[in-house]
Amino acid sequence: MTPEEFNALSEFEAVALLRPLVNIPAWAKTVSDMRPYTCVEEVLQSAGSACENWQPQDITQALSAHPRIGERASGASQEAQLSRGEQATLNISQQTVIDALHEGNLRYEQRFGRVFLIRAKGRSSEEILENLQRRLKNSPDAEYQETAQQLKEITLLRLKEIFQP
Repeated sequence: MTPEEFNALSEFEAVALLRPLVNIPAWAKTVSDMRPYTCVEEVLQSAGSACENWQPQDITQALSAHPRIGERASGASQEAQLSRGEQATLNISQQTVIDALHEGNLRYEQRFGRVFLIRAKGRSSEEILENLQRRLKNSPDAEYQETAQQLKEITLLRLKEIFQP
């Protein structure tokens, strides 16, 4: 899709295109409302700025659509399809890594009360596991900031893919 094609969509169509990228309806509406865009970089910049307005309840809502890292997203929704595609690159085959991710996910959820979120694309399963173990030592505030940053990275990567030729 080109920025011109995105600009030509109705508000309903634009929001429907953006909604699966992150389960924060206000973000999709904001990015749609900022049209017209002249280039992909402008779309990404506006979308990134809109991420800065996320509130804790927005992050909680968005995380409800994300599976645990290392677990396959279920369902036929576009969000589940995106998660499956992103995690497919992990190629987690060692049982020790699978077990460590499972245990780390449970410890993380007990400590922070939410699913561990990390941009999987471009990372190895070992790198993700190292990040999980490091982030378990974060304060709640520091971890909230890291979670928001990871969600932003995932969202912008997904958005960029819409505009790939």
